[in-house]
Amino acid sequence: MSGILDKERIIAGPGFNRWLVPPAALAIHLCIGMAYGFSVFWLPLSKALGIKEAIKCGPDVGFWGQLFTTTCDWQISTLGWMYTLFFVLLGSSAATWGGWLERAGPRKAGVVSAVCWCGGMLISAIGIHTHQFWLMILGSGVIGGIGLGLGYISPVSTLIKWFPDRRGMATGMAIMGFGGGAMIGSPLAADLMKYFATPTDVGVMQTFVVMALVYFVFMMAGAFGYRVPETGWKPAGWTPPPAQVNNTMITQKHVHVKKVWGIPQFWLIWMVLCMNVSAGIGVIGMASPMLQEVFGGGLIGVQAKFGELDKDQLKAIATVAAGFTALLSLFNIGGRFFWASLSDKMGRKMTYVVFFVLGGLMYFSVPGSAAAGSIVLFVGAFCVILSMYGGGFATVPAYLADLFGTQMVGAIHGRLLTAWATAGVLGPVVVNYMREYQLGMGIPREQVYNQTMYILVGMLVVGLICNLLVKPLDNKWFMTDAELAEEKKLAHERAVAAEVGTSTGGADTIPTWVVGFAWLAVGLPLAWGVYRTLQSVAKFFA
Repeated sequence: MSGILDKERIIAGPGFNRWLVPPAALAIHLCIGMAYGFSVFWLPLSKALGIKEAIKCGPDVGFWGQLFTTTCDWQISTLGWMYTLFFVLLGSSAATWGGWLERAGPRKAGVVSAVCWCGGMLISAIGIHTHQFWLMILGSGVIGGIGLGLGYISPVSTLIKWFPDRRGMATGMAIMGFGGGAMIGSPLAADLMKYFATPTDVGVMQTFVVMALVYFVFMMAGAFGYRVPETGWKPAGWTPPPAQVNNTMITQKHVHVKKVWGIPQFWLIWMVLCMNVSAGIGVIGMASPMLQEVFGGGLIGVQAKFGELDKDQLKAIATVAAGFTALLSLFNIGGRFFWASLSDKMGRKMTYVVFFVLGGLMYFSVPGSAAAGSIVLFVGAFCVILSMYGGGFATVPAYLADLFGTQMVGAIHGRLLTAWATAGVLGPVVVNYMREYQLGMGIPREQVYNQTMYILVGMLVVGLICNLLVKPLDNKWFMTDAELAEEKKLAHERAVAAEVGTSTGGADTIPTWVVGFAWLAVGLPLAWGVYRTLQSVAKFFA
């Protein structure tokens, strides 16, 4: 089995079609992307014992007590810690094992990711069955979080090497899949829970088992679909542009991952990603209540503030707000591919300038559009903001490859994801605590987000300054020829047999139906997810 997973076994021959690699990456990212949608389980899990009504724990049962209790239901706030663990473990595991991934290859990393993510879901299913929350924390939170990190970065280096002419587009395709995972997984989970639910069971345990098995098949297919190009391979007819002529931000040299902690440019990009994500992720978590509190009855044609609505009216505007959240998810996913592809033309640095300047203007406009009662301008601003939030994730791997070279870009990207883990705490804390502070000061609900928007503008200004300070690396940071040769040896790389540039690696000698089937296998679930999301969006426009 280990021989099948060795990197030497996945070096592509001269007739391999590089367009088979993106669907392999999508197969993994669409599965692990369900981490975004785990909140669909919180409400039914909070009634796992009581079924119709939660059996509340006594005041003496705190967080640690809920880890082991079998007599009362878990609180939603307790369940939410698993979501936090996902992204803390994603960043830390990607940073820890990124170097190993570069040497072991994407197939082995993909298989480990599948075992961790799906195995973690099965352990969580046991935890649900025995009502032991510590098993859910261990399964999906810790083991699944490690699978998240390895699965997230597994295709980055490979795609960048297969698409040196379209780095942004290539990584945008894969990371678009991570954003789309919840779009497929959430409605699938809801349907499965409805199917398995009985008068004595909420159906979550069975749903975890089914989804773990389905995801395992898809992730293993993706892992075994990975191939890496021979060293020196390039697309037929493509010539690398000279860095000093085309773009001084794109290097032809390579940095070792062990050096990046000491490189100023790495920390500048770390701040760029952290500020962009902090601003966006804080809004994602509060999008639904924000729309409801700001516009109140205006969402359903009633001239009344949020606090003046009755129960039926509150239910009606909650439905509208759910459609708004679904609309944002579409822009989040589409922005990943759109902005990353556009960065191939504009350059990564300029793309981030657009993110921060345009994003800052959008945040700054929100209080004004809210005060004017313009739902269209309010929603439009957040759609643009969320597209750039997703675009930031998808563009940064190519940004790193431009600055630090492609040899260890996956490992470097893994270390950069600690910025995501930081933002996952910083963004929601700023938005949530500022909201509570404003409410405590007696400020009306429709105005409590105004100061928050200005704070988020400040974050984007910090990100803009850091981005403008990014400049090409000094030669002292790059590996020498001897160091590069040693790293390639450790990574089990093989140079092209023919002279570099004469390889026919881009030729489509693999049957067309194979390429079509691979894209169909990931395209159909994605299309179904878009369809289900559009059904929710329709409620907003209705």
